Amino acid sequence: MNSRGAISEELLAEFSNYGVKVVPISGDVSDFADAKRMVDQAIAELGSVDVLVNNAGITQDTLMLKMTEEDFEKVIKINLTGAFNMTQVVLKQMIKAREGAIINMSSVVGLMGNIGQANYAASKAGLIGFTKSVAREVANRNVRVNALAPGMIESDMTAVLSDKVKEATLAQIPMKHFGQAEHIADATVFLAGQDYLTGQVLAVDGGLSM
Repeated sequence: MNSRGAISEELLAEFSNYGVKVVPISGDVSDFADAKRMVDQAIAELGSVDVLVNNAGITQDTLMLKMTEEDFEKVIKINLTGAFNMTQVVLKQMIKAREGAIINMSSVVGLMGNIGQANYAASKAGLIGFTKSVAREVANRNVRVNALAPGMIESDMTAVLSDKVKEATLAQIPMKHFGQAEHIADATVFLAGQDYLTGQVLAVDGGLSM
């Protein structure tokens, strides 16, 4: 699904070529009841949820002294509370099945911090602590919980950044180029398929956070 909560006809057609059943379900992850509705619908349509990727996220960037309570709470509610809601609902089914993988989309900002992103950094650092805590709770049920920490990835979210900010960031990346969505997709598939890996944070950032 894209940032507007829709899935393109082209993408649906691409999946169908591989014989994969696709059930687009949209909703508000920050609302627990809506999260439960989405998971219940997915289970009804597909039989189970084997992999959950908590990828919903927003930014509301501004300097700390200018940041409003609403700026802070809105980012936390979607980025962190949303992951809690989806994870709690999905976990019940995964624990019963004694298998499953949960991947939380954190960020290098959660590892390093960033000017003007106190709210975003708090949400992404919170996801890392959340990941490790839940991983410890459910490891003996064969449910794995890991996090990805993308660096500067070309996307709708980074497209709005000024050239000055992009150039400054690029100068800090040892590999000297930005990442692509495919890099995150590949890392997500990797984490989903590793049955002896849990509680870890995988930075996909061209060396930015090392």
